[in-house]
Amino acid sequence: MSVPRDDTGAPVPLPDRVRRVVSLVPSLTESVAVTAPGLLAGATDWCTHPEGLDVPRVRGTKNPDLDAVAALEPDLVVGAAEENRPADVAALRAAGVPVWITDIRTVDGALASLRRLLTEGCGLPAPAWLDDAARAWAAVEPGPPRTAIVPIWRRPWMVAGGATLTGDVLARLGVRNRYADHPERYPKIGIGELTAAGADLAVLPDEPYRFTAADGPEAFPGLPCALVSGRLLTWYGPSLADAPRLLARQLAAAS
Repeated sequence: MSVPRDDTGAPVPLPDRVRRVVSLVPSLTESVAVTAPGLLAGATDWCTHPEGLDVPRVRGTKNPDLDAVAALEPDLVVGAAEENRPADVAALRAAGVPVWITDIRTVDGALASLRRLLTEGCGLPAPAWLDDAARAWAAVEPGPPRTAIVPIWRRPWMVAGGATLTGDVLARLGVRNRYADHPERYPKIGIGELTAAGADLAVLPDEPYRFTAADGPEAFPGLPCALVSGRLLTWYGPSLADAPRLLARQLAAAS
C-alpha cells in the first residue's frame, strides 16, 4: 500500500488505524472534533471550537510545546503550512511523529484538502458537513462588485494579500481584495497607503486581530467598514457551510 502524502507532497507514514490526533490549527481542530468526537487528543490554546472542547492544550500554533505533543502519543499531528513553523514540523517528524500539513488557498482547495485529510489521513468517512459546504458555495450568487482592503492586524497594519482563502471567499461573494496580486500573503501596509488604496470597502474581521466598532473603523474615515466574523472569513472546516450566507449578510450591512 502506498504511503499517503499531505498537501505539501510530504509522505505521512500512518498506523493501520488512527486513534489519537493532535491538532496545531484551530480550523483543523474543529474539523476533526466535529467529524469524530473522541479522536482529538490535543489542541492549541487558540482552539476555541467546537464550544466546550475539553482536550489537553499544547500552547500555540507558532510555539507548540513539542514535548507535550509527543507525550500525548498521537498517531497523527495535523497542521497548516500557513500557520505552523517548518522547524516544528521537522522536529516532530524527526521524533517519529507522523505530521499531515495542509496548504489551503481557495474554497475548492479547502474542500478537497479537508476531504483527503479526514478520509486518507484520519481514516474517517467523509462527513456530511463537507457536502453541505460544497453545496452552499456552489449556490453562491455574488453581490454587487466591490473592492476591499482586508486588514488582519494593526500596530503594524497587515492585510490579506495574494493567494489566501480569505481573498477567494470574498471574491466569490463579489468583493475583490485590493491586494490580491501582492506577492506576499500577509504584507505589512502602512495606514497611509491603505487609506489611499482606492478601495470602496474595508473588511474588518474579529480575528486574528479583534476589530470592533470602536477599534478599526475610525482609521478609515469615509470608507464603509464591514465588521465580519474571522472564523467565517478565514477558517476552513464546518464553518464553510454557513459562511456564504452569514458573510453575505455582514458585508451587505456595510453597503
